[in-house]
Amino acid sequence: MGSHPSSWLVLLLLIAASVCEGADGASVPRRSLLGSQKHHYAYRQDVPLYANKVGPFHNPSVSYQYYYLPFCKPSEGIEQKLEDLGEVLEGDRMTSTEYDLPFRVDKEHEKLCSKTLTVEEVQKFRQAISDDFYFQMFYDDLPIWGFIGKIAKEATGAMSYLLYRHVHFDIHYNKDKVVEINVSTDPLQTVDISDDEPVEVDFSFSAKWYTSETPFKRRMDKYLRYSFLPQHLDIHWFSIVNSCVTVLLLTGFLATILMRVLKNDFTKYAQEEAAAGEQDEVGWKYIHADVFRFPPYPSLFCAIIGAGTQLLALVFCIFMLALVGVFYPYNRGGLYTASILLYALTAGISGYVSAGFYKQMGGTKWAQNLLMAGALFTLPLFLTFCFNNSVAWANQTTAALPFGTIVIILLIWGVITAFTVVGGIAGKNYSSADFDAPCHTSKLPREIPALPWYRHVVPQTIMAGFLPFSAIYIELYYIFASVWGHKIYTIYSILFIVFCILIIVTAFITIGLTYFQLTAEDHGWWWRSLFCGGSAAFFIYAYCFYYYYGHSDMTGFMQTSFYFGYMSIICYGSFLLLGAVGFRAALLFVRHIYKAIKCE
Repeated sequence: MGSHPSSWLVLLLLIAASVCEGADGASVPRRSLLGSQKHHYAYRQDVPLYANKVGPFHNPSVSYQYYYLPFCKPSEGIEQKLEDLGEVLEGDRMTSTEYDLPFRVDKEHEKLCSKTLTVEEVQKFRQAISDDFYFQMFYDDLPIWGFIGKIAKEATGAMSYLLYRHVHFDIHYNKDKVVEINVSTDPLQTVDISDDEPVEVDFSFSAKWYTSETPFKRRMDKYLRYSFLPQHLDIHWFSIVNSCVTVLLLTGFLATILMRVLKNDFTKYAQEEAAAGEQDEVGWKYIHADVFRFPPYPSLFCAIIGAGTQLLALVFCIFMLALVGVFYPYNRGGLYTASILLYALTAGISGYVSAGFYKQMGGTKWAQNLLMAGALFTLPLFLTFCFNNSVAWANQTTAALPFGTIVIILLIWGVITAFTVVGGIAGKNYSSADFDAPCHTSKLPREIPALPWYRHVVPQTIMAGFLPFSAIYIELYYIFASVWGHKIYTIYSILFIVFCILIIVTAFITIGLTYFQLTAEDHGWWWRSLFCGGSAAFFIYAYCFYYYYGHSDMTGFMQTSFYFGYMSIICYGSFLLLGAVGFRAALLFVRHIYKAIKCE
């Protein structure tokens, strides 16, 4: 593999994932694993079927192991499928079942088991039906869902809780491969569990096999019907057109500034220079000796730019994988695994950028700077994870990570920190020591004149965040419905276009507001540009409340803590990313205009 650090990192993370697999349960017989890997089956050969989880339909973060409910358990004991790191983070906990569905063998009312439900078990099933519980299974890696039961209203007005006792499978095959499976529950074969008394239940299933012309490589296409295609595609394109119009208007606005206002400024300043200083300098040229004065708290500022640059690189890498088809529907945990690996591989970017800027600002507290760069995003994420994982443990859900997985995450965090330090050392030793400033900076800063209220930080931040948010808010609904619902987002090309538009709008609006700030002779643009760039994240978090209370049926403390906790981390990461974009755009603009005039 060689001695390149990235190679060793990949090896370490792969070993970690393997350890994580073995930490979550007993291994499944190799016969089943081979069948799952090859997807080729002979007549009557066993096809692996795993029960994954159950949970309330409207609370996607709240899910339990399949045998949390008293279903029929395998007579030989429950065996857990080995899972990779992404599947564990996804909340998958796949186990063996009593269902026997060999390849191309029809079943007619096959008996699973007969069991007498105790009063406690009846109450558990009834509560699950009341909460609209669903179950999820995987048959040859194809996901299937069904509901536990239903509530029926009788003529007297009373509510009856009916437990489904029969499950039917319709399975389609093409030659020696399974290409489709559908599951249904028979509404006529139910058991009334409305009363608190023991109930005898005969659980059964049936299966019917059909030939199909669907090629194996297209067997996942059917799950696109759960995405937003095609009925919402027009809305997506409307979102793109709306965003493009916003970009064009903003581009035209800034073009007017750059081509007309700046041209007038350059002409005026040239005339003043020709008049040998007979007129006092006014406007943004007046503060040329202060505009490149480094901001307060330079270590924190550089760490934010470094962390934001790393997240920008991470997002672009994930989009590249998505556009080439890596994240197909129900690629279990693929996005989680890719995000962890890519974040680890890009950790050096954060250290390098942060240390490079810090070196140019004359910083000396390198350990503090690198510690901030490494922990600025990961520490809040880890603290949020600890709180939510504790809540999940208390509720005994599959969202609670096993101890072995937590150890692996801590090891990966250590690797990320190490690579951040390596990147920081490289930035300190190999980046340029001179900050590219066209103007000399005076020893004493000029006093910033009194400004009207609308030029203060908060009004400008609100103004800066509104336009980028308006360019993406239509697409946000579909993203939220995918992340916090049961829809599937598959049109990554549109999402990538929207993201690029977001970056462009953020850069342009930050440049425009920076220009107005400088014309008001306010030279404190460093932190202002960062907050203006990242301000769209505040609007996104406000949208979280609107979606939660206006477009979802999520309830309960655990779901609420997961939703607002992790969305706060996502919005915080968006702030770092967009803040870095805004600052870099403003820096390029400021350098450009001050290089175009004579400032001595």
